[in-house]
Amino acid sequence: MPIKNKNIIKTKLKKSYGRMDKLFGELEWWPADTAFEVILGSILTQNTSWRNVEKALANLKRERLLSPDKILKLPAKELAELIRPSGYNNLKATRLKEVCSFIINETGGDLLKFSKQPLKKLRDYFLSVKGVGPETADSIILYAFGKPVFVVDTYTKRIFSRHGIIKHEKIPYAEVQKIVHDNFPNKVKLLNQFHALIVETSKKFCLKNNPKCHVCPLNGL
Repeated sequence: MPIKNKNIIKTKLKKSYGRMDKLFGELEWWPADTAFEVILGSILTQNTSWRNVEKALANLKRERLLSPDKILKLPAKELAELIRPSGYNNLKATRLKEVCSFIINETGGDLLKFSKQPLKKLRDYFLSVKGVGPETADSIILYAFGKPVFVVDTYTKRIFSRHGIIKHEKIPYAEVQKIVHDNFPNKVKLLNQFHALIVETSKKFCLKNNPKCHVCPLNGL
């Protein structure tokens, strides 16, 4: 990437963060009490809204099932019924059991062991689990274990493409992530807040159809 373009991207990332942060303030994402709850949420949020995830998590909390061993002991049909609000509940029940089995096998249920692993090794661990892709793995790494990685999603690509940070929304996940890692401070708190700000801005202003550009904090970036 030419130096001139690199400087432009750095400036745009810095300005976009500043404008969104000024409007929304500290968003304190991810809303969870434990690392395991973050992991559950990262699976449940696939292809659905967070509102639906909250309903599914509330059901699991009500039944006191927020531990890997309890999820594994629960019959798949019962688990699927509890997480029905999140959609694709049979598939997600299978994925939850896969990740819980992985956690038990690798750590005996002690998630602190994961937090001591280097970022790349931890990422490779989770990517080896069926149903866990880059976005889910990075969400777990950033929000559950507090390691500096930028989470890329549909909202990220939409905002970045509309403001000239990337050429189009079909650019690969790793390429978009590298742009941020190379041009934005590699600090957990900032990466956490940046992703949360992008999600909030996309939901309120940078809509897929009929975006509200005239009132968007990124207008004219």
